[in-house]
Amino acid sequence: MRGALAAALAAYGERWPEERAVVARFLALLEAREDCAERSCTDPGHLTGSAWILSPDGTAALLTHHRKLDLWVQLGGHADGELDLLAVACREGLEESGLPSLAPLSAAPFDLDIHTIPARGQEPAHEHFDVRFIFRAPQHAVIVSDESHDLAWVPLAEMGSVTQEVSIARMVGKTPSFL
Repeated sequence: MRGALAAALAAYGERWPEERAVVARFLALLEAREDCAERSCTDPGHLTGSAWILSPDGTAALLTHHRKLDLWVQLGGHADGELDLLAVACREGLEESGLPSLAPLSAAPFDLDIHTIPARGQEPAHEHFDVRFIFRAPQHAVIVSDESHDLAWVPLAEMGSVTQEVSIARMVGKTPSFL
């Protein structure tokens, strides 16, 4: 699985050459840390998987108002040792949305992002090396989990009025090439 992930990351770098520096950081983590998919890997951080979930008609994305981060972001979470990050993203998307299923629009990573998570309790500040995948939801009805303050379908054209997160804007920009 480690080799397959490395190949998928390298292919991502070929598709999005302007992001090769980010890809290099992912590949360095994958090579240097056997435990790179474990929460306990906090130097510099660990892999996570996220789901960019589109509405059935593809015009909106599902965002969560994350309880711990107090930000509107895509759904996702910790890999907990799993290197199949597509499976992680799907699992997290289903758990956090209450949707009955998700259909991946590609098995390849949709977006990569490295972001800092602040120290909290005994956990030091660290980075999430987030591998994001694009999915389509079968319906609009969702259920807010205990990890969220709220969930919202945000029209792609109006995303900037809800969040100024650079990575969200980048995903909005990439979305048409996957539809």
